[in-house]
Amino acid sequence: MAMGTFPFQWPMDPVASAGLDGSFLPSLVPPPALAAGSDDSVSYYGAPQMHAASLPELAAPFPSRDAAAAAELAMRRAEEEVAGIRLVHLLMSCAGAIEAGDHALASAQLADANASLAALSTASGIGRVAVHFTDALSRRLFLSPTTTSAPPGTDAFLYHHFYEACPYLKFAHFTANQAILEAFHGCDAVHVVDFSLMQGLQWPALIQALALRPGGPPFLRITGIGPPSPPGRDDLRDVGLHLADLARSARVRFSFRGVAAYTLDEVQPWMLQVAPGEAVAVNSVLQLHRLLADPAPIDAVLDCVASLQPKIFTVVEQEADHNKPGFLDRFTEALFYYSAVFDSLDASGTGSPMAEAYLQREICDIVCNDGAARAERHEPLSRWRDRLGRAGLSAVPLGPSALRQARMLVGLSSGEGHSVEEADGCLTLGWHGRPLFSASAWQAFPAVDGEDNPHNSNTSNVSSSGGDGGDSNNSSSSNGKTQTQSSGVVGAGNMFL
Repeated sequence: MAMGTFPFQWPMDPVASAGLDGSFLPSLVPPPALAAGSDDSVSYYGAPQMHAASLPELAAPFPSRDAAAAAELAMRRAEEEVAGIRLVHLLMSCAGAIEAGDHALASAQLADANASLAALSTASGIGRVAVHFTDALSRRLFLSPTTTSAPPGTDAFLYHHFYEACPYLKFAHFTANQAILEAFHGCDAVHVVDFSLMQGLQWPALIQALALRPGGPPFLRITGIGPPSPPGRDDLRDVGLHLADLARSARVRFSFRGVAAYTLDEVQPWMLQVAPGEAVAVNSVLQLHRLLADPAPIDAVLDCVASLQPKIFTVVEQEADHNKPGFLDRFTEALFYYSAVFDSLDASGTGSPMAEAYLQREICDIVCNDGAARAERHEPLSRWRDRLGRAGLSAVPLGPSALRQARMLVGLSSGEGHSVEEADGCLTLGWHGRPLFSASAWQAFPAVDGEDNPHNSNTSNVSSSGGDGGDSNNSSSSNGKTQTQSSGVVGAGNMFL
């Protein structure tokens, strides 16, 4: 068959053979050119110039099943998008009615929001985050606004799952450790004060990095602050023992001290036992925002940090503004912030219910609680800059090496969408261009020559070779033997290598 012809044949005289009036033919197809065929009785209509639109309707192909399914999916997504937008407006209207004190209107808006939520999938997208905000609004309207206390250890348990599910805490720990490692360069005795020990997830990497330091590792002390343990347990000591075992295997001389406190402002400088000649690093990951309730203890805590003259003070905080006085503004900011966080969790594909529970507790605190009962008071980096500067601390730029390595870490531990950016010497980790967490480093202004550190007079020197260095509640290991001393200081403990 010649190129450009259709694979069907017409009789030489279709009108005569069909017995029809030939006037219908031009309305069906354009007048074709004849091409000679191999058979004298048959000719082919050559049609290079014919288009599919010229053919009868019956010649058009039927849509495939895949195309129909794709069209149906697109329609469903469009409907969900419209329902999601309506749901967001209802939630914000409910928050506005709460701020205005109109309980009846807020209840009606919340009922409509729940009805809209029923039409959405809560496994992903806006439905996944909206279910937590509708629940929080319900608690605020119909239950006691103060959340019930969780069982001991819940914070550390959920923190661990959030660490595993997404790159945010990995970024926080890595960036802080990098700054601490650089600040400790050339120091023989170093002391890290951790404002929130949790399960000690941050410190194995630092111990291993110090073990590989040229010239040998320094003597490392870690003071970990955490909540008191329930009767019959000593969670801080258990974490310290684990870190001591790791340090022993890495051949790093090590000492641990646990300080039990419900809040950071309960910690007194003498509990930290900073020894003369030690290079001090203070580490705060997602803790300082909890000190902003009125009257705010943040100033006293920062004054204490500055008085320690740390070589480095690492700070990681949520890059958000959930400390606004107006409830509607706070609610709106939180809704869009956590929508981005949940979207990043969806993209990671981890689907961890415990990581989601970690975020749910934050959302509930921001929405349900007011006054001193509200702990989650996230503020943006710009405000932290001003506050830390007023406390006598100066910024330490996180260099290009930290930026490059943080990007490499995030690229390895998460998919596309996350990005690490530099902002005036600080680093931010964001999702699709929206910063979600910020990391910064600070140091105290140099002390005036001859000025004594007021906190060194009440400290006890710690020796890696002694089991009774004067510390209370002292648990130490030396030559494989364990010694225990009872103490008069609540929540303190030491372990030596």
